[in-house]
Amino acid sequence: MAELSGNEILARCLKAQGVKDLFFIMGGPMLDAESCCIKEGIRLIDTRHEQGASYMAQAYSRVTQGPGVCMAASGPATLNFGTGLANALIDCCPVVAIGGSSPISQFGRQVFQEIDQVKCLEGQVKYADRVHNLKRIPQQVNFAFQTALLGKPGPVYLDFPGDVLYSKVEEDQVDWSYIVLWSHAWDEMRAFVDKAGIPFYTTPQGRGVVPDDHPYSYMTMRSNAFQEADLIIVLGTRMNYVIAHAAPPRFNKDAKIARIEIDAEELGRSARNVDIPVMGDCKSVLQQLIDAVDDKTAERFQAWRQKLADGEAAKRTRAGGNYPTDGDIHPLRLCEEIKNFQNRDAILCVDGQEILNFGRQSIPTFTPGHRLNSGPFGTMGVGLPFAVGAKAAKPNNQVICMHGDGSFGQNAMELDTAVRHKLPLLCVISLNGGWTADPERNKPGRDLGYTRYDIMAQGLGAHGEYVENPEDIRPALERAQKKVDEGMVALVNVKTDYRARATTVRFSNYMT
Repeated sequence: MAELSGNEILARCLKAQGVKDLFFIMGGPMLDAESCCIKEGIRLIDTRHEQGASYMAQAYSRVTQGPGVCMAASGPATLNFGTGLANALIDCCPVVAIGGSSPISQFGRQVFQEIDQVKCLEGQVKYADRVHNLKRIPQQVNFAFQTALLGKPGPVYLDFPGDVLYSKVEEDQVDWSYIVLWSHAWDEMRAFVDKAGIPFYTTPQGRGVVPDDHPYSYMTMRSNAFQEADLIIVLGTRMNYVIAHAAPPRFNKDAKIARIEIDAEELGRSARNVDIPVMGDCKSVLQQLIDAVDDKTAERFQAWRQKLADGEAAKRTRAGGNYPTDGDIHPLRLCEEIKNFQNRDAILCVDGQEILNFGRQSIPTFTPGHRLNSGPFGTMGVGLPFAVGAKAAKPNNQVICMHGDGSFGQNAMELDTAVRHKLPLLCVISLNGGWTADPERNKPGRDLGYTRYDIMAQGLGAHGEYVENPEDIRPALERAQKKVDEGMVALVNVKTDYRARATTVRFSNYMT
């Protein structure tokens, strides 16, 4: 009977879990494990920073509706996962992070890069554990994947000490046991919306679960609908700042609140009382509601839907597509060009401040899991890594990353990752010269200058263009997409107005 090392067992376990792609930076105790993964047929995509790897794994999980996997060497390398894993935790994304660590047999002796990585990451993941026994690697890997996926999804971390990875055991002594489950509920949600006739609104990360051009979608009438509704069903999302806690004055104070949530603890976390708490899987509960709804229910809401539709039409007519012309390109003009340019099944990753907020309601999404942004944790720098992860997950889809220039700089070198791994995506930068809008020029540390990221992109082997005039945006996008279709990464750097400030809900009140 052949002997297997911990590296070989880990690689086989990942293969058995259905892992096809893995984001990592090589080195340390994980080096042989990474080689073993390649032998098992897993594609390894090496990034320029471990933070980028964890962001890519999160995007991969959202787009595929399955687990994303990232791997890092010991010490600082694994700790670099931190922000990405915290973002996945708040965003409820199933990411499996694997880190090498110092030999467990030498803990406490100040060996190279020794630190308790499990303890460090416990607060940033749903579950963290350390592997001690080779025979139990399949069990622990399997449990990690199940924990990431079942109930309320989230990231997990598994710590692999170097001496465990390089030890060996007889193959017949290893317990090989696997099972993974996860449900999808967008078909049921659309069927429920169709049958009940109730207007619906999605959170930024939920865009596309029902297409934004569905006849019961009234995107610009959100506040009116919230204030007029007598029943509000909160489906599979937190009652947090993103939806203003479903509290007045934005929401009708007399409305009944029904909430469907798989996590019992989450049901109790609300600034507003939930009148009808339902603990259950959205797919199952929605099917029960579909079966229970009267076929004539939709007719009863016809007058209200017409009122919202009329308000929507009036607002869109007033908007008229007219943007200020007394200066640089308005970000809404850039959003309009991307809206008209993108494919219906495009994956759109948006990251930044002004451009994120301008794009939130002006650019639609029609496919579940095809809209990625900073999420409820408000993490900046995710855009480009998200786009790389999304393109790896769905190579045949158009992937557009719409970035603010400040946030782009945080993980800009992941453009090199996309180029090296032949992941042809289109990155469009709103270049307003710094962090956020600054009409009065009084924000400290705001200015970054008008960096020619297009030239940087060319230096990395990508197609790059610079745009200063609004009429040049569409031709530049078309030329860039042509390069993408030929297998090349492309970046379009669009100079936008530094004065253009997106008006958004104030998320935080720092005064007591």
